[in-house]
Amino acid sequence: MILRKNLWRGSLLPLGCEATLKIAIATHSSGSKRPRHKSLFQSLVVVSLFGLSACTVGPNFHKPEATQIADWAKPAKSAPSQAVSEPLNERWWDVFQDAQLSALTQRAMKSNLDLQRASSRLQQSRAARQVITADRYPNTAATGSYARKRNSGEGLNDPSGHNGDSAFNLWDAGFSASWELDFWGRVRRETEAADANLEVAENDRRGVLLAVLADTAQNYIQLRGVQNTRAVTEQNLDVARHSLKLSQLRLNDGVATDLDVAEAAAQVAAIESRLPALEQRQSQLINAISLLMGEPPQALAKELSTDAAVPQAPLQVAIGLPSQLAERRPDIRQAEAHLHAATANIGVAKGDFYPRITLSGNLGSQAMQLSDFGSWGSRAFGIGPQFSLPLFDGGRLRGMLQLREAQQQEAAIAYQQTVLRAWHEIDDQLTAYNASQRRRDSLAEAVRQNQIALRTAQQQYVEGVVDFVNVLTVQSALLATQEQWVESSTGVSLAMVGLYKALGGGWQSVYPVDEMAQESTR
Repeated sequence: MILRKNLWRGSLLPLGCEATLKIAIATHSSGSKRPRHKSLFQSLVVVSLFGLSACTVGPNFHKPEATQIADWAKPAKSAPSQAVSEPLNERWWDVFQDAQLSALTQRAMKSNLDLQRASSRLQQSRAARQVITADRYPNTAATGSYARKRNSGEGLNDPSGHNGDSAFNLWDAGFSASWELDFWGRVRRETEAADANLEVAENDRRGVLLAVLADTAQNYIQLRGVQNTRAVTEQNLDVARHSLKLSQLRLNDGVATDLDVAEAAAQVAAIESRLPALEQRQSQLINAISLLMGEPPQALAKELSTDAAVPQAPLQVAIGLPSQLAERRPDIRQAEAHLHAATANIGVAKGDFYPRITLSGNLGSQAMQLSDFGSWGSRAFGIGPQFSLPLFDGGRLRGMLQLREAQQQEAAIAYQQTVLRAWHEIDDQLTAYNASQRRRDSLAEAVRQNQIALRTAQQQYVEGVVDFVNVLTVQSALLATQEQWVESSTGVSLAMVGLYKALGGGWQSVYPVDEMAQESTR
C-alpha cells in the first residue's frame, strides 16, 4: 500500500499502468486472508508487472497536418514560361537540356565535401542511436582475474589464516548480466527520441544535397551569363574600333575633327575596361564550381572556359502539388523530426519519476588454489532485482520535465515558422521567375531598337548629317541594354533554380525516403 501511495501521488502514472497496478494490489488485499491463494497472488503480481512494460509515459507524437497556406500556381501576365501544378521533376537540372550542367551535377553529388561531411554526421547519429538503444537489451560481461595478495595482520579478515604473515593466490572468474525492466517506457522513449534525432541527421544531409545541387546550377548559369556578357562586350568593342578607324579616315580626309577621334578612342578604352572585371568574375565562378566538385582552384578552367549559351527554362515548369510540400522540403522534415524528438524527451523526463527495477545476476568461481578453481566448492553466484525510487532531489526532476516541455513548445513553434517560411520563399521565387521573364522580353525589344538606332546613326554620321557624339550615345545605350538583357536572361534561369530549391526538389532521386528508412535501421 505504501508503494501505491507514493506512485499515485501527483497523478504521474499513465492510465493503463495505473489500472494494472490497481488490479495487482486489489488481488493482494483479497488474497491476504486466504494463504492458499498466495501462489496465485505472486503469479498475478508477476504478470501485472510485466504488463506494465507495455505502458509508456509521456505524450505520443502525432505528425502535424500539412496545411495549404497559399495558391502558388499563379499564372503571370505575358510570361512565356508558366508554373503548373504537375508532378515535380526530381531531376530538375535536366529540364535545362544542358549536358554539361547535368554532368557537373552528378560529379557534385559524388565528390562534394560538404555532402561528405553531412554523411559523416549521419553516421555519427546512427552510432549514437545504437548506443542509446542498447539499453533495451540485457548487458552481459565475462570477468576474470588473478592476484597474488597479502592482507594486513591487523585487518578484519585474513583468508590465508596466517594473520597476515604469508601471501596467497586468488583466482576469480565469472559471468554477470543485468537488465533494466522498462516498466514505464522510459527506455522506449529514449529510443524514440534517438530515432527522431537520426531523422534529423538524414534530413540535414538531404538539405545539404539540395543546397549543393542549387549552388552548382546557379554558379554554372552565372558563369554562362558572364561569358555571354563578355561576348557582347567584345562585339561592341569591335564596333567601337570600327568607329575609331572610320573617324580617323574622315580626319585624314578633312571631314572629321580631332574631337571625333578622341571621343572614339575614349569609347574603345571604356569598353576595353569592362573585360578584366568580367574575366575575374569568370575565374571566380570556375573556382566556385571547382570547390563544389572537391577540386583545386582552376581545375575546371579548361573544361568551362569555352563560351556557351545560358541554359533556358522550358515553356512549362512543373512545381508539384501544395500538399506535397512538407514531404519534399528537408527543412520541414527536419523541423518535424526535432518536434518528434522533443515530444519523446518529455516521456524520458517523466520516466525518471518512476522506480527503476534492474534484474542482475552473476555466476562464477573463486579459489585460492588453481587446483580448486572450477570445483563445485569454489562456485559463487548471486541473482536478484535492484530497486531505485527517487525521494528527494531538490526539484531536479520537476525542472527537467519543465525544460523538456518548454523545448517541445519551442520545437512546435519552429515547425510552424519553417512551414510558413517555405511558403514565403516559394511565393517570392514565383514572383521573381515571372517578373524576370517580363523584364527579359522588354529588354530584348530595347536591344532590337538600339541596334536599329546604331545602324542609322552610323549611316547618318558617314553622310555628315549628325555628329559623332550621336553615334557614341547610341552605342553606349546599346551596350547597356545588351548587358541588361543577358543579366535578365540569366536571372530567369537563376529564378527557376531558386524555385526548385524552394520546392525542395532534387534529393529524392539520390536519397529516396524508403532507402533512407532502410539505412536508419541498420
